[in-house]
Amino acid sequence: MKRIALLLVCLAMPVMSTWAASGAASGAAGGAAGKTEIKLDIGTPPVAITRHSIAQRQSRLVRFYEVGIIGLANDGLVQLRDGSHLTLVQRQIAEKLIDAENADRNTLIFAIADGNGHREAQAEVRALMVERWKSQFKSGWWIRDADNTWHRKP
Repeated sequence: MKRIALLLVCLAMPVMSTWAASGAASGAAGGAAGKTEIKLDIGTPPVAITRHSIAQRQSRLVRFYEVGIIGLANDGLVQLRDGSHLTLVQRQIAEKLIDAENADRNTLIFAIADGNGHREAQAEVRALMVERWKSQFKSGWWIRDADNTWHRKP
């Protein structure tokens, strides 16, 4: 199923970049001169597919967030924080979920930038998404700061 979704994302990208580029020329840029307006809540097929994949995995990740095994790094990716209490099988499950989640997060960032017609704006999209993901984190879940120190969200 994941391979089919990835195939759809890859097939839609050339079409969506052409569509987005024409939309960008017709008023997607706003604000200060030279600054690109990025819309995070766009509904292009690659974005929708990737968001669906992330949503499907969320309930399995929550279990690991709640006990502090995984957390959110300052780059917006999920990292293993403390796997010392996991069995080998549990650790493998956690690592597989983390790998899939991080791949989807990177795909989502690219898809949003591409859907806005600005592939070069991936760093800006990532910064905006990191803030969104931090705000969606629940109190008590772990977040890693720029100094690589883990803190619980208040």
